[in-house]
Amino acid sequence: MGFSQALSGLNAAATNLDVIGNNIANSQTVGFKAGRTLFADVFAGAQAGLGTKVAAVMQTFNSGTLENTGRNLDVAISGNGFFRLIQNGEAVYSRNGQFNLDASGYIVNAQGARLTGYSEGVIGSDPEPIFISTGGLQATATTQVNATLNLDSATDAIDRGTVAFDPADDATYSYTSNITIYDSQGNAHPTTLYFSKVADNSWEVNMSRGGELATNTGSITFDVNGVLDTVTNLDSFQFSPGGGVADLDLALDLDGTTQFGNDFELTAATQDGYAAGSLVGIVIDDRGNVVANYANAQTRVLSTITIANFTNPEGLEPIGDNVWVESPASGQPIENSPGVGLAGTVSSGVVENSNVDLTRELVNLIIAQRNYQANAQTIKVQDEVLQSAVNLR
Repeated sequence: MGFSQALSGLNAAATNLDVIGNNIANSQTVGFKAGRTLFADVFAGAQAGLGTKVAAVMQTFNSGTLENTGRNLDVAISGNGFFRLIQNGEAVYSRNGQFNLDASGYIVNAQGARLTGYSEGVIGSDPEPIFISTGGLQATATTQVNATLNLDSATDAIDRGTVAFDPADDATYSYTSNITIYDSQGNAHPTTLYFSKVADNSWEVNMSRGGELATNTGSITFDVNGVLDTVTNLDSFQFSPGGGVADLDLALDLDGTTQFGNDFELTAATQDGYAAGSLVGIVIDDRGNVVANYANAQTRVLSTITIANFTNPEGLEPIGDNVWVESPASGQPIENSPGVGLAGTVSSGVVENSNVDLTRELVNLIIAQRNYQANAQTIKVQDEVLQSAVNLR
């Protein structure tokens, strides 16, 4: 009698119901990937077949919809790939980008698995757990000043044979521009640049800090079109602030400066020093960079999130908590930064919802239920036929 076929159908249908029920239960689980049951017949040379079996439960890795959360540490992958995390010393992979900072300063998921990335944005290095130091950013002394300006070509020249430069006497220079520089301990020093026209197309450049005149005097010349031609001695303006800080040695870059028949105008001025600053926030940008923001308006890329791809994602082994581990069927991970090669891009402030289609799953549930009932009916009919045979006289 064919009880075995019907029993195999019941077992397979029950597994299918389990898979569908699991999909429905996780329809609101961030990063969840729906499963589907694959069936295979059991033949083994029997004329009528020996029933069915569950060949595999396969997960579908098509993307879910993205939902805006506004949290800086919520991240979603658009396209292929998985976040790489370290959980109990093992590399695991997930599409759930709901991250936060733990008490030790690591970016972790809800289970405490640590998100990994390329340290300080050095792509190609070994991925490491992303660590956020709560310490402040150390002060850095100014070494480079950049300024772009226009010097009025109609300005009268100053005869240096009779008029010596004196920062206290505005008759000894043509124009000034102010900029703030920083010493090795982050103290701010208001500094003045002096430009003195000493001949046609030729200017003298001086610098002072709080009344202290730099030990160096530079010069610049322009061609007949008013374009900067040569610069001399602009690479070492030195000051001695005292107070236990290192001496300052500044280079001045005037690239783009012109001498046209227009008013004196400073169009850009920057310098590379800054005061110390405390950490005020962490953001993840669209390139996957984990960026620290400091109170001194400085930013630093601490790490770049690692995205892992697999030749056969369906071969990954699920271990729960929205993570998978690699298996022989999946192949080894192909790791890269977001948007490079096969790696998808990332978006900050959003999460990827479950890819479960509830409407489809409810339809599948009805079909699975009918399948289960049909197999149960087969057993009932087989039982009736058996009883008829037993009752023959």
